[in-house]
Amino acid sequence: MSSAQKTTVSACLALATGTLLTLSGLSVPALAQGPGPGNAAPIGGVQLEYLDRGLVGAATPQGVFLSWRLMATEATGATADGLTGTDFTVYRNGEAIATVTDSTNYLDTAVTDAGAAANARYSIGAVVDGVEVEVSADVAPWTQAYTDLALSKPADGVTPTGEAYTYSANDMSVGDVDGDGSYEYFVKWYPSNAKDVSQLGYTGNTYIDTYTAEGRLLSRVDLGVNIRSGAHYTQFTVSDFDGDGRSEMMLKTAPGTKTTTYGPTGEVTSESYVTLPEADLAAGVTNGDDYRLSAADYYEHVVTMFKGWQDHPEVVAGNWPATLEEAFGIGKRYDYPLSDADARAMADYFVDVYAPSRSARNTLRAFEGFIVDGPEYLSVFEGATGAELETVPYEPGRGDDGLLWGDYAMARIEPGNRVDRFLAGVAYLDGEHPSAVFARGYYTRADIVAYSWDGERLTQDWQVDSGHVPMSNPFNDSPHSGTGSSEEFGALAGQGFHSLSAADVDGDGRQEIVYGSATIDDDGSLLYSSFDTLPAASAAPGTEAKLGHGDAMHVTDIDPDRPGQEIFSVHEGATGAPYGWAMRDAANGEVLFGGYTGKDTGRGMIGDIDPSVRGIENWAVGLRSASGRLLPGNGQGTNMSIRWAADGTTQLVNGAGDQTPTIDDARRGRLLTATGTRTNNGTKGNPSLVADVVGDWREELLVRTTDSSAIRIFTSTEVTDRKLYTLMHDPQYRAEIARQNTAYNQPAYTSFYLASDTEFTAVPVPDAFLPGALPALQRQLEQLISTGDVSGPAAQQLRASLNQAQRAVERDQAGNAARALGTFLDQLQRTKPGTVSEEARTELGYQGSVILPTLQ
Repeated sequence: MSSAQKTTVSACLALATGTLLTLSGLSVPALAQGPGPGNAAPIGGVQLEYLDRGLVGAATPQGVFLSWRLMATEATGATADGLTGTDFTVYRNGEAIATVTDSTNYLDTAVTDAGAAANARYSIGAVVDGVEVEVSADVAPWTQAYTDLALSKPADGVTPTGEAYTYSANDMSVGDVDGDGSYEYFVKWYPSNAKDVSQLGYTGNTYIDTYTAEGRLLSRVDLGVNIRSGAHYTQFTVSDFDGDGRSEMMLKTAPGTKTTTYGPTGEVTSESYVTLPEADLAAGVTNGDDYRLSAADYYEHVVTMFKGWQDHPEVVAGNWPATLEEAFGIGKRYDYPLSDADARAMADYFVDVYAPSRSARNTLRAFEGFIVDGPEYLSVFEGATGAELETVPYEPGRGDDGLLWGDYAMARIEPGNRVDRFLAGVAYLDGEHPSAVFARGYYTRADIVAYSWDGERLTQDWQVDSGHVPMSNPFNDSPHSGTGSSEEFGALAGQGFHSLSAADVDGDGRQEIVYGSATIDDDGSLLYSSFDTLPAASAAPGTEAKLGHGDAMHVTDIDPDRPGQEIFSVHEGATGAPYGWAMRDAANGEVLFGGYTGKDTGRGMIGDIDPSVRGIENWAVGLRSASGRLLPGNGQGTNMSIRWAADGTTQLVNGAGDQTPTIDDARRGRLLTATGTRTNNGTKGNPSLVADVVGDWREELLVRTTDSSAIRIFTSTEVTDRKLYTLMHDPQYRAEIARQNTAYNQPAYTSFYLASDTEFTAVPVPDAFLPGALPALQRQLEQLISTGDVSGPAAQQLRASLNQAQRAVERDQAGNAARALGTFLDQLQRTKPGTVSEEARTELGYQGSVILPTLQ
């Protein structure tokens, strides 16, 4: 600290120590009581990340813009203009230059020269009740409104058919893997031959890297040849699942998935494959297996399927035709079971005659590169090293190559398509701890499993399975409109989207899974599945039909004048769906308003793009208010939204393919041209990530450079007078960021109404427990001991109390943890003169008093 900062702390010492008990809201003597019945009670509150101040600076023509975080645990109330609680002192080169009370950013107009900006260093002091209780680490401002996160691109490759491919950076996620309060970055690498699930051909391997904020590569997970590359195959969930203050990564893997860990200078320190389950080892499975099908392999797969036709359970049950000839609509030719020669003859007919007659796109002789059998796993990886922590068989399993899922039933025969539609996300199902959610299927069968990770083993919370949609003929039927075989969950079939959301839609404090046109309650029961009446212009007027599948979905408090949250979605059921787009009540799924289109309505978006209109606008076919009133004009784009502006309105990220991404405002026009960068996923135009990763409550834009040598992180430099805690401390937004990389990337939304006219008195402040906060306090104490600010017997006493508190936290004993932390605060006030500096007493006391209420 500078001498000026030390003087500020010293001058406020008496007040600071006197406010410790006020800050905690509790009496230290009461906490220092002996063991009691409440001491072993579990720790409550929603588990969120301990984060540092997140200070960033950026040189602009107007001066140096500074932006930092307010934590949810620091918010104490609200005014019409924002939250109240901690205020801030801005320091330049150790000298106080401003006090900020109404926001978490500042423009230093005194430094406009580039040279002066390059030599300036800034820090932020936290002020509580007029006392400065903490000063952040200092930072140097960026030379522009972005910084580059350097990447290590994987080597190019060649497929088994000789096709060369290269790599580009794709989707991202963030998590604090080492518990220091700063985010690390997870980057997925896509090969140039990545495919949609319906497209033929081999793909290169998918990789997921973990980088520090400084660009150091920590680990790389190579998913191997048995995980196909494409938007629907690999979603990776990043969260602190076990509550140890450090993030893990969980995702679908297979034999051959390998982790490489790197040292500080880029050297490889370890390599290891995922652990194969004992049953697979006994069956002869190895990490060298390759389950990809060549065209010849697929033909043999069909022959094998036809040889066993009479034994298929659906045939045995009389649900499907007894012969393949009957299924194909031709006269009987062969006796069953088919001989090898007869099975090949039927395979030839199916591949060369029947399939092409259904659609010219059915070129099954060229079907290659797919994985339709072989083991599938779910693996948990340590965030910091990429080390595998546990691997189990993946649920939900495929069952077959898609025959039961309807992949052969439609005009376009697409084995491995509907069966390999994956989704993933994170949800606070119990209202406190993050669970991982993995799903398979949404056009027909939908199968969803929720898992918890306690640091040692995966536990299945629940499984929801619609069951397969019954078909009279697996080679000629329309299963998309059907109901699954499950009596309890059959209505879920066909309702899924290319994404899912976690939101507390019923207001019980626990998050539900919004699975497209249906919602699963926190306990795994079906909360509702949305149906409505087909209109006059539809295929079957007057009949009830599911809202069905769609490509885009948005869940938040869209209309502030009605209770709860809403869901805005688009649908592709054409004449078989009651709506092409709809606004629904998130609590019960009832349509509030919508429009029939009779066609696949592929895109839709929401955002507060006009502050003169109450609520958050929505657009798919036309522009409407939150209440459904038709507005003039159109929406501004449907790729991705971003909270970028100072006034709380919504902006849109545009650009796709080889176009340069931009951020556009409906009223002001173009706010940013992200020169030298690209979005991902073709026409979808998705940034790698849009999230509040640094600075104030607004979101950063993370996009790859044109050569994928770096991820460019853009931050808004508009000064705002709105004071709000980091969006990452809203449980719904945090869960939404974790699922943003899923399939068709969708924006993340808060649990509350966030717009230009947000009523801050109505913004919920979560009852949060931050597992990383106590370890951070321990690290802070050790640093002060090393500098001599804490010495003598006080060092050992304070260390022992914090260690005792941490052990109680690890045992999930709230009362014991609070009692030990109360002892720490009491000791801190009673230490002998000269053993604890006044600065250390203030800083440690403040941090401890912030943590204490979260343990109760």
